[in-house]
Amino acid sequence: MAYCPFIFLYKEVLYAFWIYGSFRKLSCHRRRDGLKKCLETDSSIVFILYGDICNIPQIVETVKSAGKIAMVHVDLIHGLSPKEIAIDFIHQYTKADGIISTKALLIKRASELGLYTIHRFFVIDSMAYESIFKTMRTGKPDCIEILPALMPKVIQKLCKSSPIPVIAGGMVSEKEDIMALLQAGAVSVSSTNQETWFIWYNQGGSKGDSQLSGW
Repeated sequence: MAYCPFIFLYKEVLYAFWIYGSFRKLSCHRRRDGLKKCLETDSSIVFILYGDICNIPQIVETVKSAGKIAMVHVDLIHGLSPKEIAIDFIHQYTKADGIISTKALLIKRASELGLYTIHRFFVIDSMAYESIFKTMRTGKPDCIEILPALMPKVIQKLCKSSPIPVIAGGMVSEKEDIMALLQAGAVSVSSTNQETWFIWYNQGGSKGDSQLSGW
């Protein structure tokens, strides 16, 4: 049985490429430029948070050709239903390494097919926080991702209780945000903010030192 890569890529920033709603009106050229910039980072893992059933195989292939681990957020792929058959489609027609979803049944199906899994949770109140553990028992993901990330005390509490690695994502914009989350116990930080993708290099770091534990 293969081990989930996130456990070993400790304290690495996960770089993500996301076409937001307003940006969907941009040309395909701009989309390719954004993806190309994402693939120029030193991250080993890319979250794919856009696409449709027609182009997702090509998007995944582009990410894989760059030597990256491709994680597809299936909830955000246009044309896919929120049912297990959507995971079968990703498994059969793309080369994705794994999936991201907010739905336990999709996480469970992906695990059955041997895909890596990240269950994304939006922690907006105490009820949402308490539901995390019950939902984890259903889907049994490899990792969980908590949004919004800028809650270091909550992240720290969750990391102490969670039996699996915790990724923090959302609203991350500065180096201090990243360091606070890693110190709270998050194994990784995901970001769609392009300014954070190269923050290490912009502050004088070298490509080989991009692991955040060296900061």
